[in-house]
Amino acid sequence: MLKKFILTAIAVSLLVGAIIFAKLGQFSAMGEAAQNMVLPPETVTAMQVEDTLWEQTLFATATVSAVQGVNVSAEAGGRVTRIGFESGADVKAGDVLIQLDTASEDAQLASAKATAKLAKASLTRVRKLDKQKLASQDALDSADAKVKETTAQINNVRAAIAKKTIRAPFSGRLGIRLVNLGEILREGDAIVSLQTLDPINVDFSIPQKSLLQLKPGLEVRVTVDAAPDETFSGKILATNPDINPATRSVRVRAQIANPDEILRTGMFANASVVLPEKKSVLPVAATAIAYATFGDSIFVVEDKKNDESGETEQVLRQQFVRLGQARGDFVDVIDGLKTGETVVTSGVFKLRSGMKVVIDNTLAPEPSLDPNPSDS
Repeated sequence: MLKKFILTAIAVSLLVGAIIFAKLGQFSAMGEAAQNMVLPPETVTAMQVEDTLWEQTLFATATVSAVQGVNVSAEAGGRVTRIGFESGADVKAGDVLIQLDTASEDAQLASAKATAKLAKASLTRVRKLDKQKLASQDALDSADAKVKETTAQINNVRAAIAKKTIRAPFSGRLGIRLVNLGEILREGDAIVSLQTLDPINVDFSIPQKSLLQLKPGLEVRVTVDAAPDETFSGKILATNPDINPATRSVRVRAQIANPDEILRTGMFANASVVLPEKKSVLPVAATAIAYATFGDSIFVVEDKKNDESGETEQVLRQQFVRLGQARGDFVDVIDGLKTGETVVTSGVFKLRSGMKVVIDNTLAPEPSLDPNPSDS
């Protein structure tokens, strides 16, 4: 029995040893294969950096306002007898918008004219008597004053009638009509909005530190959500002489040509003031930056000769950089990069220094200083 147990143990030991020996051989072969294995180069997109000039701009949120805009309202009360416009129509200065009932004023005017006629006739008689030395100076002065008084009464009634003929104070575009025929208006009741839309003003605020850079005539570019693919251009018209003590900013007004009347009063807009001086920068695509808490870096592609094969290969070198202004799809590199160097522009999170790469820009997106992605 003991002899059988010993023979079985020896057989099992030989079998386990054979298995271990075979596995060790496999592991050794795998290690040698790993040492001799050459990883294929990583395919990347890249760009060559070059010095360029960037426009210097000041950005601000803005509000569109009319050069002339008013809510036309009734200066005097009365019943609407005629409406001389349609909602949304263009009008010229002086066009009649609303006519109120003037029956009472017309009667007063007729009475005032009759009184004035009588006063003038009386003055004529007194003057004749005065020439004959038959009228006193007091009678002449009284008759003359009566004529002036009745003339003033006529002018007063005519002014009251004129207030009931509501005219457009300037040329522009009318809004939605707020009154109806036969409606009784009170003094101050709104009738319609009237706005001059071409040209149009754009108001915005700039921090006080940039005050000395602002001058009338500087170019201003404006964009609005209503026309995302269009940029409106104009000039600075004026700046406020005072600084807002709450925000420490100065209010600026620009005037923009608006022939198609796309810009409307009250619109939210984005404004950028184009400064006269340009700045030399070294921009790279924003996707080329590997952001990290210990420092931002990029991967520079360098040509390096392979000592074994003698062939020239493209190898990565991680370079820490200092970044400046960002604009669109680009970021200005202030320090750490030289003109003419080639940097990787995509997939930097999976790269490492010393890695071999192949550049393929076939499907690389084109970066832009003013990207306008579609709203998907």
